[in-house]
Amino acid sequence: MFIKQINRNELLKPLLAVGGIVERKQPLPILSNVLLKKNERGMSLLSTDLEIQIEVQLEIQLPQNGGPEAITVSAKKLQDILKAIPEESIVNLDTQENKLQVKANKSKFSLQTLPAQDFPALTEQLEGATRIRIQQGKLKKLLNSVQHAMAQQDIRYYLNGVLMVIESNSIKMVATDGHRLAFIAETMEQDYPKLEVILSRKTVNELMKLLADNEAEIEIELAEKQVRFKFSNITMTSKVIDGKFPDYTRVIPNHSNHLVVNRVVLMQALQRAAILSNEKFRGVRLLLTENNLQIISSNSEQEEAQEDIEIKYTGQALDIGFNVIYLVEGMSFLSTEEVTLSFGDQNSSLLITTPKQDNYKYVVMPMRI
Repeated sequence: MFIKQINRNELLKPLLAVGGIVERKQPLPILSNVLLKKNERGMSLLSTDLEIQIEVQLEIQLPQNGGPEAITVSAKKLQDILKAIPEESIVNLDTQENKLQVKANKSKFSLQTLPAQDFPALTEQLEGATRIRIQQGKLKKLLNSVQHAMAQQDIRYYLNGVLMVIESNSIKMVATDGHRLAFIAETMEQDYPKLEVILSRKTVNELMKLLADNEAEIEIELAEKQVRFKFSNITMTSKVIDGKFPDYTRVIPNHSNHLVVNRVVLMQALQRAAILSNEKFRGVRLLLTENNLQIISSNSEQEEAQEDIEIKYTGQALDIGFNVIYLVEGMSFLSTEEVTLSFGDQNSSLLITTPKQDNYKYVVMPMRI
């Protein structure tokens, strides 16, 4: 007997945690599998795609003898089986020759296994790593603030992720796709030497799914080629993107025309205007005049939307276009009542910040409409 009498949810939860990086179509069939391995604390579940590795420790009592010490089995099929059986079911896992027998209630499944010794676990490359500690909720908030600005499959591969900068007692996150840039910074409780790594898009997405929104700590080990996150009963190891991230400080403008506007009012006006914007380019015009912000959109069918927002503004008049999706995404996760919009001329980028705080900056390049 490999595992005797384990609650279905107790096994499904860690399996879902490691299963996020597993893809069915893999160059190596074993990469579609999860490694189940007995240890002194119970059992670990491990998956990898050769770029990221996730391991979850399961604290359970295992049979003292019988069955192999480790097996690999299809992560997706085992997930689907556990999802399909009733929630409070008691599950038994047994091995016979090259098969894993899954038994629950009056259901029985026989799954093909592959040898555990063939499983390609990541080689550790964390020598001389810098260790930092931060609250899980704080790290999740930082990643959530910038992840929407990551590039997708850009040939400039270093843009397909998030730059994490550790400097003194500050942690900074930056993402850009060349059309917009998101920056956020937070303070930590102690000082660290300066270090920069680029987290891949997949790493960021998995962290967003796995991190808890609370004050529990996460330990991060940062090295030149790898980064490791340890939190709860999860250990996630990932290669970092090898490349030089652009100098983000040169992209953030210093404009002189500012206006403060209610964030929700502005977002709702933009969302309404977006309905009649061009489906391909998603452009809206912002017409800025004394004490008024007008949002105009139109499409190829000569349909038009217009929104007017009363504001306090006495600066120069301006007519400038932006991608409405970029504008909404840059404010949607904020909790502040107001945002500050800073403008240059019609060829200059827009800077969105939060009043009385200097830790969040969002830059959007203009577009011709």
